[in-house]
Amino acid sequence: LKTVAGDGMRKLLARLTTNRFKAVLAGGFTTAVIQSSSVTTVLTVGFVSAGLISLQQSVGIIMGAEIGTTITAQIIAFKITKFALAIVAVGFVLKFFFKSEKVRQYGVMILGFGLVFFGMTLMKQAMGPLKEYDPFLGLMEGMDNPLLGILTGALFTGLVQSSSATTGVVIALGASGLVSLEGAIALVFGANIGTCVTALLASIGKQREAVRTALVHVTFNTMGVLLWFAFIPLLADTVRGLTDDPARQIANAHTAFNVANTLLFIGFTGVFASFVTWVLPIKPEVIPGRLRPKFLDDNLLETPALALDRVEMELGRLGKRVRNLVSRAPSAIMTGTE
Repeated sequence: LKTVAGDGMRKLLARLTTNRFKAVLAGGFTTAVIQSSSVTTVLTVGFVSAGLISLQQSVGIIMGAEIGTTITAQIIAFKITKFALAIVAVGFVLKFFFKSEKVRQYGVMILGFGLVFFGMTLMKQAMGPLKEYDPFLGLMEGMDNPLLGILTGALFTGLVQSSSATTGVVIALGASGLVSLEGAIALVFGANIGTCVTALLASIGKQREAVRTALVHVTFNTMGVLLWFAFIPLLADTVRGLTDDPARQIANAHTAFNVANTLLFIGFTGVFASFVTWVLPIKPEVIPGRLRPKFLDDNLLETPALALDRVEMELGRLGKRVRNLVSRAPSAIMTGTE
């Protein structure tokens, strides 16, 4: 979808960021479709770098992205694993038996979607013997300590670079009865912090706007976890009252946490923007002896529409340098020294 709908997602985000509420909607919808809050963050960084949206508008998109990423957990919690191999088969046929590149890309998407659920089935089956393995049960009981659960979730997510993967594993553990609901919620909270590692790594060596956007992501997620830390038992009791299905309870807790955080912080997008601007002020541009691209990013080559945006930005930057050179050349030629 990132490849097929890259240009459409770009236009949607640009059109729906005129106020903070639309920005949350745009971030949530885009992430729900692409199934990656990291991709949405990269899109947002590009818009801020190009001056299409302000840093304050980007805060709304990031808040929405956190809501959108909970859709993955909700899908996983549905009992559709028995159709996993049928979904894999459909994706395989589209990928390998059609010539149209767009159809093939949709095939890859459906194939991956089916493999996620097939993997969940295998994981749940493999975890069966662990119910009688005392060392593992002792480890899972330790997750009832909220601090340990959050640290474990953050570390695991930082390593696998996907909060959705962590949430999937947690749901499998919860469905097998290997971890309590309180322990699962702590692990999911940790995953929300751990997913910020992706944005931080992506911002290394990038312009200051990219680093600021990554810092917004870290600040929002960390503040949300700190705010809810003491209310994990209350959240667990609330979702227990909605359903008896452990997988659905974990997915609902994940969604409730992110929606509540957005509602609480939506009025403070300006404060977030001011904070990261204060922490990371713009440095004066130092022109090195050998000029290097400022906007080109190899990570965007998989999404041609976005990669071309960056090429356009880089050409604009070079154009300004050429214009400056040409405007200064006549005086240098007419009155300058040899």
